[in-house]
Amino acid sequence: GAMIFQRGGNAVDASVAMLAAVCTMWDTLACGGETQALIYHPGLKKVIGINALGVAPTGATADFYKSKGMRFPPEFGPLAAVTPGTPGGMMVMLAEYGTMSLAQVLAPAIQMAEEGYAIEAQAANGMESNKARIKEWKYSPAVYLPHAGETREAPSAGEIFKQPDLAATFKKLVEAERNALKAKKSRKEAIYAAYDRFYKGDIADEIVRGMQEQGGLFTKADLANWQVKIEEPYSTNYRGVDVYKLPIWQQGPVLLQSLNILENANLKRMG
Repeated sequence: GAMIFQRGGNAVDASVAMLAAVCTMWDTLACGGETQALIYHPGLKKVIGINALGVAPTGATADFYKSKGMRFPPEFGPLAAVTPGTPGGMMVMLAEYGTMSLAQVLAPAIQMAEEGYAIEAQAANGMESNKARIKEWKYSPAVYLPHAGETREAPSAGEIFKQPDLAATFKKLVEAERNALKAKKSRKEAIYAAYDRFYKGDIADEIVRGMQEQGGLFTKADLANWQVKIEEPYSTNYRGVDVYKLPIWQQGPVLLQSLNILENANLKRMG
């Protein structure tokens, strides 16, 4: 993020670069389920909400899960997966409110995924402690458990960790943008060409193939029909300060309610 600021980017450029970087670093986030953001637009003098929440595929019905003998959808695995929201959220934010190209903001993440970085203990130990669950997926062990068969199969803290497949996916997005720019498309149109490659093109084909191979329900239509929502956030005034949170698809309104309840308490007297 700091590097992007140094190169003249705005806060959205920096945020998207950081999101891409943590996709390579923090296994809890990865490049999947959701991205959420609040953006203050100085020109419009308003706060904008970004809702890039993945959704269940259309085949994930109550009848389907009952037919599998389940009372509820499972917590983990292919039948628990939602459509990937993070890439779409990143690209929509960049196209609508950023100033840089996808190539510029993805460059640090591509370098980290391709050349590797010294993995931190929290992520490395998380992979090790969850290795039985990782092994339930066909392709994940090759990435997260590079020492298969050893006592510790995950990387150790400080070991150089690489994700070449993630780098290849990001490079495909950059390639789509570059081809669109060569065809005289605008910066925004070129970023949306990369968006379409992810959700409607060959990347979508591979996501669907891999999920269905493992019993998941994703279809091409599920990915193509999903879209990022640009929303009006909720807000309240707390002791003279305007506070904004995203709407009810996440827990933002609870914070606003809590602040207004708290206004009635004498905090100084409570110490």
